[in-house]
Amino acid sequence: MPEAPGAMRGTAAAAMPEAHREGLEYIERVTADAAEVQRRVLGEILAQNAPAEYLRRLGVVAGAGLDAAVDAFLRSAPLVTYEDILPDVMRIANGDTSPILSGKPIREFLTSSGTSGGERKLMPSIADEMDRRSLLYSLLMPVMSQAVPGLDRGKCMYLYFVKAESRTPAGLPARPVLTSFYRSRHFLERPHDPYTVYTSPDEAVLCVDAYQSMYAQLLCGLVHRADVLRVGAVFASGFLRAIRFLEKHWPRLCRDIRTGTLDAEITDRAVRAAVERVLVRAGDPALADAIEAECARPSWEGIIRRVWPGTKYIDVIVTGAMAQYIPTLEFYGGGLPLTCTMYASSECYFGINLNPMCKPSDVAYTIIPTMGYFEFLPIQSGASAAAAKPHQRDLVDLVDVKLGHEYELVVTTYSGLYRYRVGDVLRVAGFKNKAPMFNFVRRKNVVLSIDSDKTDEAELHAAVAGAVQHLAPFGASLVEYTSYADATTIPGHYVLFWELRLGGGAGTPVPPASVFEDCCLAVEEKLNSVYRQGRAADRSIGPLEIRVVSEGTFDKLMDYALARGASINQYKAPRCVRPGPLVELLDGRVQARYESPKCPKWSPAGGKQWSSSAAAAAPPP
Repeated sequence: MPEAPGAMRGTAAAAMPEAHREGLEYIERVTADAAEVQRRVLGEILAQNAPAEYLRRLGVVAGAGLDAAVDAFLRSAPLVTYEDILPDVMRIANGDTSPILSGKPIREFLTSSGTSGGERKLMPSIADEMDRRSLLYSLLMPVMSQAVPGLDRGKCMYLYFVKAESRTPAGLPARPVLTSFYRSRHFLERPHDPYTVYTSPDEAVLCVDAYQSMYAQLLCGLVHRADVLRVGAVFASGFLRAIRFLEKHWPRLCRDIRTGTLDAEITDRAVRAAVERVLVRAGDPALADAIEAECARPSWEGIIRRVWPGTKYIDVIVTGAMAQYIPTLEFYGGGLPLTCTMYASSECYFGINLNPMCKPSDVAYTIIPTMGYFEFLPIQSGASAAAAKPHQRDLVDLVDVKLGHEYELVVTTYSGLYRYRVGDVLRVAGFKNKAPMFNFVRRKNVVLSIDSDKTDEAELHAAVAGAVQHLAPFGASLVEYTSYADATTIPGHYVLFWELRLGGGAGTPVPPASVFEDCCLAVEEKLNSVYRQGRAADRSIGPLEIRVVSEGTFDKLMDYALARGASINQYKAPRCVRPGPLVELLDGRVQARYESPKCPKWSPAGGKQWSSSAAAAAPPP
């Protein structure tokens, strides 16, 4: 196991770049004084945001003294969800420039992968927040280079992409947090660092055409094949889409390398110019032949090691919903380590993995106490817990969490979120000095996820209930259903298992395939905008599939659960199942399969996203 930051020894410490030494010392310092750092951070947030209307409503005013303001906040600030702050968010989005949530101007909204009312959540962000994100990024290589020496002697093939963005009626950008970062001066004007030399030109990263961006980035990664020391993307799902893209387009990519000319389908002028600077003008037949020899082999097992032989690890998120992709990554990676380096969201950046070469099942993120103010809501189990309403008095401070216990993360940020329930469930895995290290357990209430989409049980049920109406004219009805996220395909897709009751009367027609295809599309049309963007624009999610199972299948599912100790009085059919025995049981009784015939409708504007009715419909705090 690599030594944790702060355990520098002898010549290794002497050879370490100054920036890396400073980064490791920073981690050591803020985790050792985590309690003091956290109180200072909360004081800074309250002082900066003292003019905010939200805090004044709570009676938190800095004029009485900062300690008094901190104490008042801790005493009176309630736990909130997005629906509670939605009216304030909509006021800002629609042009109210008064200090509502923040004492500093809101410069943009970061679109969360979670949804409210089917639309992306909008997280307010101030200009200073980019500095905090950049600080966390700056800590990654000091930690990683301790675990893997020599990363300054080559390049990284990281596949980064921007996503669609829009503007609010007030003209504020609304975009994913990574798109915001890639478009910022922090990324575009970054100084040269031998530890972070990318194969992808910035022009290719910023290209909004997903095909052209992927083609250009993979082509440049192949040209720099001999120099690549690590590969990756943000999410495991995105990296696997790149592998599938390579599997489909390698002949064309090899042709470009062989001839030194870029494919005519790459029409973006900035991308063409950037890639043409990378290509060898006279062509490189030897490189093309070497890549072709590997890609043409019948099996793609270990293709990453074979095409990029210097690769030391694959850098992707494989915690949470992304864990379902681990077997596929291991197949293509041929034994390469899978590293998870950081934990972040649209609401706030949280922490880093101080042991990045650990197994995916052991990943634990250390919270960096300067990123925001963090509190934790204990996860209760049992029926009484479900009925209990969480209260701020239940919250636990960062340094007071207990080993092995599970908590829901609650954040207070410089940008104006106060005791905001992020929805992530974490388990305490250990401590770095006084700062806890957490395993990511799950997202609350999420039953299905393929990429950045998150579908909860209520949303899925409403979508299914609407879709089955297509069966009514045929006298058919839905007896029971369940679902699972099929990650064995690239891209992955949602699967619904339906057990039906057919009319069976004389002259009653059996529903044709086209009706079940209409059902597939009807479900997709009712799912949230993040899902529909993944299907229609990003193509990061495959067509939804309905598998019709034979009569009595869900009785068999119940028998399986009861045989393993479930109570017949409390049993109900699961709305989501995981790969394993239950999926095998269901698949063994499938009678027919149908796919959505086309993509659901989606537009970057998000339809009702900016309407004042959205604020009016929000429940009161």
